[in-house]
Amino acid sequence: MVKCPRCGAKNRVPRERINQRPICGRCKTPLKKADFPAVPVDITDQTFNREVLSFSGPVLVDCWAPWCGPCRMVGPILVQLASEYAGRLKIAKLNVDENPATASRYGIQSIPTMLLFKNGNHVNTLVGALPRDEIERQLRIILT
Repeated sequence: MVKCPRCGAKNRVPRERINQRPICGRCKTPLKKADFPAVPVDITDQTFNREVLSFSGPVLVDCWAPWCGPCRMVGPILVQLASEYAGRLKIAKLNVDENPATASRYGIQSIPTMLLFKNGNHVNTLVGALPRDEIERQLRIILT
């Protein structure tokens, strides 16, 4: 169920259609909040293709682990960015300890690592606990 940001109607959107830019059944407003949530989404090896590679917009994937101190420092920044960029950007979190296939596929050797995708294509990799300004600078590049 996805609530329309304009009229408040609850819309039933099948999971496989969420990346096809659904519209509200009542007022025909695009349901962008469904595509670009205001909080980071947890993804796994099994959901990576659907949530990132098949997604028709910009995505930042935070590769992290719960024991990583720098990852815990970046986490709150990404929560703020997800809220501020809702409707324009999806932020996803991939626990590399629990999802080694995707981490291996993208050569993740240190964390935190942030992978930037645009329309399913990997366009950049950011390594380390970067300051918010640098993360935002990189986001502005993929949002244009």
